[in-house]
This record gives sequence, structure tokens and C-alpha cells, in this order.
Amino acid sequence: MLINCVAYQDGSKLADIAKEEIGKYVKRPDCFVWVALYEPSPGELQEMQQEFALHPLAVEDASHGHQRPKLEEYGNSLFAVLQTVEVKGNELQVGEVEIFVGPNYILSVRMHSERGFQSVRARCESEPHLLKHGAAFVLYALMDAVVDRYFPVMDDLETELERIEDQIFKRNTARSNIEALYGLKQKLMTLKHAVEPLMEGIGKLRGGRVPHLCMGMQEYFRDVFDHLQRIQATIDGIREMQATAIQVNLGMINLNETEVTKKLAGWAAIIAIPTLIAGIYGMNFKGMPEYDLPYGYPICIAVMLALDVGLYLWFKKIKWL
Repeated sequence: MLINCVAYQDGSKLADIAKEEIGKYVKRPDCFVWVALYEPSPGELQEMQQEFALHPLAVEDASHGHQRPKLEEYGNSLFAVLQTVEVKGNELQVGEVEIFVGPNYILSVRMHSERGFQSVRARCESEPHLLKHGAAFVLYALMDAVVDRYFPVMDDLETELERIEDQIFKRNTARSNIEALYGLKQKLMTLKHAVEPLMEGIGKLRGGRVPHLCMGMQEYFRDVFDHLQRIQATIDGIREMQATAIQVNLGMINLNETEVTKKLAGWAAIIAIPTLIAGIYGMNFKGMPEYDLPYGYPICIAVMLALDVGLYLWFKKIKWL
């Protein structure tokens, strides 16, 4: 559906206009139209294609959705795809923002994302000296807003990793820790898939052969690129810590198994001594002199108990039991 359709000139808002009036305003000098759509129907996209003469390949990508973040040039226009990442309960919800940019228009199409960009429009309108740059500044503001929304997601992932690390050294949590760590890994990859391709796209706007549409805005796009680099570095750091946490968790599993093995070995030794003694004196040979001792039985029991108590105390000392 149509969210906003506003005309701007010389950095100031002219008016909210009907979509039937777009053609009249895009013909004015130093004027551009900013249209925002939310999950539009194919018919609405076709209307915007006719109004702004959008490239059919870009419109096709926007219609199908589920695009990889990218930035493409079509003549004197640009088509950008950005992924929004929002925390929804214990999961990450991925949406898309497709942005069509021309000398006299900017069209943003929001898909599968509940959070809009009203704050971006308010920011642009509060900075008329920058809004004079036209659609290029709005493109920067939208990109900057999407990238800034990655930071809270990243903070949540860091907090989740710290919570899992606190559980690693607790007993009987190995399986749940592994499941949580692999769940965290999937979330990190989701964020990484949104950030990495976008760095490549924005890199085209900050230096080298900058599209004519964005001339004079390189330092602003460089700022967005720097934010993406910070996020990318943090993601790599969390992934390294997550991999270390998995190794530590596996080490704790092996350590627990070793502790169990020690206990089993200790009790087996304690049980083996009376079994050995009873086995020897249960052979029923006539020539065994101990059979004639009047106190042989209590002596045998006492020896068994003494040896077992001694072994038990020794195993306790070396922490096998």
C-alpha cells in the first residue's frame, strides 16, 4: 500500500501529493518526489514503473523479493536492495527494502518489515541544507537507518553469547549449550549475509567511479561504509568467541566423561579386592593352611574392609571419588 507520496524542492517540502500528480512534479526543475510503499501489489508497482520509467529488470527483482543486498546502475538511475534484520522474540526476522533512485524521484518499497522509516523522513525534512542534494541524500539516509538498526541486533547477539558462556561450566547443560551455540551461529550468518554484500554495494558510492547521481555525497556513504566495517568486525569477533565456546563446551563434555570414568574405575578397584580375596579362599583346596585358623573368617573380612577403606580414602585424596 502507499504510505507517503511527497514532493520536495530546494530542500523543502512542497506538499503531500496524490500519485496521479507525480508526473507533474517530477518535471519541475530542482524538484523530486519521494514515494514510500509497503508490500505493494503488482499493480501498484506497475503504476510506479510508468510514473518514474523504472527499469523492468529492477521492477522484476522488487516484485519477486528475497534478493541479495546489492546496488545496480540502470542508466542515470540506481536500484538498491537492503535487508532489514529485526529481533522477533528469540528469532531474527529478515525483511527487505528496495530503493529506486533517479534524478527527480526516490521510491522505497518495504517488504516483510514491521518498522517503517517515518523517522528518516522527519530527519531529512529537518535538514533542508542536506536535502538540497535531492534523492541521493534520501538514499543515504535510508541506508544509514537500515545499517544503524543492525547495531541493537548485534548487541543482542553479544548478550546471548555471554549468557551461553555462563552456562558452559554448569553441570548437565552440555546439550542445551551446543544447541544454543549453533542457534547463535545461524543468527550471526543471517546478519553477515545482510552486511557483507551491502559493503560491496556501498563501496561503489564512496570512491572510484561514483554514479553521477551521488556525486558530492561520497563522504556520507563513506560514513555508512565505516559503520558496516565496524559491524563486520564485531560479527567476526563474536564468531571466533562462539567457535571457542563450542570447543570449551566439548572439552567440558570430555572432562565430565573422564570424571565418570575415574569414579567407575575407583569403585571397580574397591569391589575387586574383596572379590579377589574371596575368589582365592573359595578354591576349596585341601592344602590351604588358612582353613585351619580358628579366626580365619573374621581376619579375612577385616583385611577386606581395611584394604577397601584404605583404597576409598586414597581415591578421595586424589579426587577420583
